Amino acid sequence: MAYDWFESIGRPKFVVAPMVDASELAWRLLSRRHGATLCYTPMFHSNVFTKDPKYRKDNMVTCEEDRPLIVQFCGNNPETMAAAAKLVEHQCDAIDVNLGCPQSIAKRGRYGSFLQDDWELLKKIVKAMSEAVSIPITCKVRIFESIDKSVEYALMLQNAGCQMLTVHGRTREQKGPLTGIASWKHIKAVREAISIPMLANGNIQCLEDVYRCLEYTKVDGIMSAEGNLTNPAIFAGINPLTWEMVEEYLDLVDKYPCPSSYIRGHLFKIFHKIFSFEENNEDRQILATAQNLDDFRRVCINVKDKYLPYHEGKLQFDNDENITRIGYNIILPPWICQPYVRMSPAEHTEKMEKLNTVQKNVAEKRNCEEIDGVPLSRKKMKKLRRIMRRPEKQDAQQNNSRSGQICVNTSCPNPLGGKCLYQLCKKCCRNKCYEEDLDCKGHGILVHTRRETAKKFSSNGENNPKIIVH
Repeated sequence: MAYDWFESIGRPKFVVAPMVDASELAWRLLSRRHGATLCYTPMFHSNVFTKDPKYRKDNMVTCEEDRPLIVQFCGNNPETMAAAAKLVEHQCDAIDVNLGCPQSIAKRGRYGSFLQDDWELLKKIVKAMSEAVSIPITCKVRIFESIDKSVEYALMLQNAGCQMLTVHGRTREQKGPLTGIASWKHIKAVREAISIPMLANGNIQCLEDVYRCLEYTKVDGIMSAEGNLTNPAIFAGINPLTWEMVEEYLDLVDKYPCPSSYIRGHLFKIFHKIFSFEENNEDRQILATAQNLDDFRRVCINVKDKYLPYHEGKLQFDNDENITRIGYNIILPPWICQPYVRMSPAEHTEKMEKLNTVQKNVAEKRNCEEIDGVPLSRKKMKKLRRIMRRPEKQDAQQNNSRSGQICVNTSCPNPLGGKCLYQLCKKCCRNKCYEEDLDCKGHGILVHTRRETAKKFSSNGENNPKIIVH
């Protein structure tokens, strides 16, 4: 029965993944024009979807050309998930349960891959949704570290009523900089165990990867997420010009509007190699703050004007120079749509260790240190470091001072001035001179001299201005 449905939608082999803020209608249509045979909507929150009409209207946008289509929901309540499924039953060809999201928000909301340990709840969700609608319920999952447990998990979902399974060959922990390589070995083992249609997800950067995965795992189709975002023509087996894809996408957005944040995200992905060059900082900044189609089109025009002469051979693009500037070789010119190659977990770990070492060294320099148990402020530490860099100057200063001696005022802990006539610090010396009408040439304090001067001016007449010495 599951394969009858799969046949009815054309046995789709090239599938665009459900991507939050990225697989909206305009992007799905662009992908379909360039080889995709099945698309998913972004993930929708079932609870919000059932309660908020505006959320439904803004997000569940489709058209006649947008088929076959699978709508994906997340949630942990069987009744709510079933109610959400009922609301879209007649706008799509199947409804998917998100059991793969590994992000922290999924952990807080207890959905996605954070339901993979509660098998009894998953059985209830799939069963409730299957009974509520007349179209198939599918599931997208991640693997466990154990192949056997991954197989058992897949069989459980199949027995619960899942009619198509998508397996992302990474564990819940493989995300962000620790994404690493997806295990096609796990995917193959699951494929050999279940009898429903199955899609594979992971390690797809070009069309050759699609066919290698199909050959090795024997799945029915391949799903692409990141590869599709950097090259929407990945399933057509071509690497088009970035500005051509952007122009076509923006025309679709003009017809099927979406939030600016979606557009911005897509353009950053497509132009990711171009924006690795410092000379494109201005265009990158325009894109980062763009709020309308005119701004987005301006970025596209600027990129085209700058790089079309290189593409046409009118200017020579210096690859060796760019290796130096951005740190890695460029196999394809940067104005061509191409995959984003992630740093390996090992490389990321090494990079973070180096970064942590640098940060630790900086922190140690900034931390207050102690001398004889007395904490030193950053200002004093800066002064000490300056002294350490120029010891000869400090030695000269010490030769002109009474090093190690303190003010003779027993209640004062300050060091005495190097040339003070009264062996006091400057503050105590100023007080003494004021109280006893004295001068101290060592500190440059001239209280007595200035008072005598004031008396002379005062004796010259009552109309002369009086000088008051404090």
